[in-house]
Amino acid sequence: MPYGSGQMELTMRIAMQVLKRAARPALFVAALTMLAPAAQAENKPSPGALAAAHELVTVMGASNAFNPLIAGVVENAKLLYLQQNPALSKDLNEIAAKMRTDLAPRFSELANEVARLYATQFSEQELKAILAFYKSPVGHKLLTQQPQIVDRSMKFAQDWANKLSETVIAKMRVELKKRGHQL
Repeated sequence: MPYGSGQMELTMRIAMQVLKRAARPALFVAALTMLAPAAQAENKPSPGALAAAHELVTVMGASNAFNPLIAGVVENAKLLYLQQNPALSKDLNEIAAKMRTDLAPRFSELANEVARLYATQFSEQELKAILAFYKSPVGHKLLTQQPQIVDRSMKFAQDWANKLSETVIAKMRVELKKRGHQL
């Protein structure tokens, strides 16, 4: 059965919430990757680099930020069925709880891939230096303050984009009127 507009809106809202939670570490990972020296030519990282990358992912808390993904995917699927038949609520709640538990081991796929990405972008020595930084007081402060900074930055960017959109729309309206279009 196709989505209704309300279902699509609800699904998009939930997906955006899940992605927003996951976006913090993803943005941070992307920023670090862009700031990194050119990627190592070697595609297969050394075991030492992988181990250091796994530790980095743990220290940064990057894997924790992805925790809502499995639950979010299961919840979206559950909501899809609930929209079609609200009487399925009890069964869907039980099924969803079991699925979240059954899918939890798959979470390691995300953590392993993030660690692999770090290990292919940074040498073992660089990863150890990054780890040393994050374990230092200033590195720890960065990790604890980063979520608030990202949240505030995203809010500011959204507000800024909304104001810019209003300006652009108004200027387009003026230009269209100059060309004889009645709006």
